[in-house]
Amino acid sequence: MKIKNLLLIIAGAAILVSCEKKETTKVELKTQLDSVTYAIGVDVATSLKRQGFEEIDGDIFKAGLIENFNEEELLVSLEDVQLILRKYFTKLKEEQVKKMELKKVENLEEGQKFLKKNKKKKGIIETASGLQYEILQEGTGKTPSATDMVKCHYHGTLLDGTVFDSSVERDKPAEFQLNRVIKGWTEGLQLMKEGAKYKFYIPTELAYGENVRPGGKVGPNMALTFEVELIEVMGTPETPAQ
Repeated sequence: MKIKNLLLIIAGAAILVSCEKKETTKVELKTQLDSVTYAIGVDVATSLKRQGFEEIDGDIFKAGLIENFNEEELLVSLEDVQLILRKYFTKLKEEQVKKMELKKVENLEEGQKFLKKNKKKKGIIETASGLQYEILQEGTGKTPSATDMVKCHYHGTLLDGTVFDSSVERDKPAEFQLNRVIKGWTEGLQLMKEGAKYKFYIPTELAYGENVRPGGKVGPNMALTFEVELIEVMGTPETPAQ
């Protein structure tokens, strides 16, 4: 078998996952070519996932890959290939947009329902902005202003308990200027003193809203919860001399 054919077959086979999630045959990377071949497969798989593919038929994929590379007779012309792909990706994009819009509404309604119920619980305080918080431990030190740098530990979760960000799990406190984070944090930490631990329940308009990182755990219009410990108020950064 030609090396180019071997490379193409392995690259295709390495990325293909069907609806049934069939296991692929494990391979060993013994040479540089093996590593390059495998890397091509991983790269193609990443690209396909980003474009929204959820399933691919491995045999058909390899047939199109190898027959075109070897300049064999194709089942569809190269002109038709472009037309097929253009139609498919247009439809896929439309479906993704519809799905995203539906998710925005679902997340917003879920967050509103949760916060409405949550504010009735004992110990929950709600501010005029809609931020809810619970005092886990009071502090005795300084209270920050919006322009101060602060050091804190935090543990962020979705409403279902999924952890999406946590300095506690990284075992490294975060340092940031208070007016450079989400509105819920800017407001909430100004209610705290050094040494305090609060739990924030943040509506989407005080969190990330619709502007979330694609593929991340935080979806558009999600309400979020954070357990925050204010370790230190570090003061306002000095403005560099002009």
